[in-house]
Amino acid sequence: MKAKKLKRLQAAGWKSGSAAEFLGLSEPEAALVELKLALVDAVRRTRQKRGMSQIDLAQRMHSSQSRIAKIEAGDASVSLDLIVRALIAAGASRKEVEQAFVAMG
Repeated sequence: MKAKKLKRLQAAGWKSGSAAEFLGLSEPEAALVELKLALVDAVRRTRQKRGMSQIDLAQRMHSSQSRIAKIEAGDASVSLDLIVRALIAAGASRKEVEQAFVAMG
């Protein structure tokens, strides 16, 4: 958010902070959320880079398109294991998988 807009909102009584502060997340919980978001972003980017649709990726994983959509949306019901499996099934190299983990930092 731009500094000018932030100052105007604060002057009107609004408070600002991070999502972790708003949700009351501990540092480990916030780190897990950041990791999941970095990984689901990597799944979407890798899938698109390879010219795959969600249906294509679902077929590779023996899953459904709606499950891939949940993965890419970072749905809370999706495990880290499933996200990493999707990333690999999308064709990510070992280096790309490592970069996805590093991207959160």
